Amino acid sequence: MTQSTARSPRLLRRINTGLLLRFALASTDFTAAEAMAASGLTRATVLGVCGDLVAAGWLEEIEDSRVAGLSQRGRPARRYRLREGVGAVVGVDAGENRFAAAVANLHGEVLAFQHRRVDPSEVDRDERVVIVRDLIRGVLADAGVAASSLLITVVGIPAPVDAEGRSPEDQNIFWTMMNSGFQDHLEGFVVLENDANLAALAEQAANPGRNVATLLSGERFGAGLVVDGRLLRGGRGGAGEMRFLDLLVREDDLDLGSADGVGALARRWAQTELSRSDAPSVLRRLPLDQVDAEAVFAAARDGDALAEDILRRLGGRIAQIAMVLESILDVEKVVVAGGIAAAIGPVLGHARSILEAQFQPPFPELVASGLGRDVIVRGAVELALSRIREAPLDFLPAGAEA
Repeated sequence: MTQSTARSPRLLRRINTGLLLRFALASTDFTAAEAMAASGLTRATVLGVCGDLVAAGWLEEIEDSRVAGLSQRGRPARRYRLREGVGAVVGVDAGENRFAAAVANLHGEVLAFQHRRVDPSEVDRDERVVIVRDLIRGVLADAGVAASSLLITVVGIPAPVDAEGRSPEDQNIFWTMMNSGFQDHLEGFVVLENDANLAALAEQAANPGRNVATLLSGERFGAGLVVDGRLLRGGRGGAGEMRFLDLLVREDDLDLGSADGVGALARRWAQTELSRSDAPSVLRRLPLDQVDAEAVFAAARDGDALAEDILRRLGGRIAQIAMVLESILDVEKVVVAGGIAAAIGPVLGHARSILEAQFQPPFPELVASGLGRDVIVRGAVELALSRIREAPLDFLPAGAEA
């Protein structure tokens, strides 16, 4: 009884500290009265806990409401905010041929960003870790953030990831390469997540929806699936893998890879057509190995018939994917995200026409993401911040909440 009673004040203090930290993380600055209203705590408790957090270096007390010109009558309200530089998070996109990293403060403001392109044939698992480690050090240095202030790093990879950060090892050599042991070799608290799931989290933060599939499409297709407002993972983290495309693609497309994304398909389909036909095309001005998705989309904008036909075929592939996702999960929207999103409009137009002509409603809404090519990094930052908001006491220095 004595031991339980002795622990109770400490437990209550810890709970109260967590409540106020969550409120502070969601606020720019706040008064004691605002914290009382949000937490249900008494004024004395709020002031006591805020005092402890000031002493621990997490909060700072700023000029009171009267000095700040926010009130004229009555007792001036004491005001607090998160201390500048109290902590930071890093989000990383560790893709197949492009790496990117951003460091953000605890309000989500990006302080520095770096990226690097690589030839995947020249980079092994160890070198992938080195690249990510160098990017993290680079963004921290650019932002003037000490490594000791880094609270959590989230790394997104193009592979399924389970709750423990593992990818299936015996099914796909590519997955093993992409999951390069970041959790074991990067410093601090590291979370590994599938890149499409991170894209879905970024989309949810910007445009919340209860039933949305975020289709990440570059070299490969992958989907982050939000159903009934929750991100689906599956037992091995593979809920958004596109292996069902093995059952959908035509036989003559199988050599292209059933889960190949818009970037890969546009490049390969264009190169194949240029090789096997005499159809006129501005793409013939380029060496065959330099015909890529960017060139195909540019040619289509200029009215090139061969390129326009490839965009129609891409629309057919996206229409198939959208209908499978809608049929199985009843998603209301499919968002195409990633670097290709800025140019995907004509493809989505073809996909909508195909849905209406070949399938029965309901159809999911097809939209292009407005978050840019670094949507994965944005999602990684969002996940890092959500982890801190969910359990802020886990990131306090030892004894700070006592």
